Amino acid sequence: MDAQKSQPNQKPSSCRKKKNEEATFIEDLKDHIDEFIHASMDEHKACFQKTMNKMFGLSKAVAEKNSSDVANGVESSLPLQTTTLQD
Repeated sequence: MDAQKSQPNQKPSSCRKKKNEEATFIEDLKDHIDEFIHASMDEHKACFQKTMNKMFGLSKAVAEKNSSDVANGVESSLPLQTTTLQD
């Protein structure tokens, strides 16, 4: 595994944003699939962990904001809406 990490031309991660802003959707998709297929298991694992941390970090930030709003007396809610079907 150390030999793979020391290769100078190896891409750092398959977890990335669009590289070329001028590329078409299909060109970008092909590039991303190619990176995905050739990524090592360590790269897939790192990308998955990064994505999960980002998702849970955002949900934690939202939860903290909501709890601070409630503590400050700010409460938000959606009205209950019901509909009935008539035959």
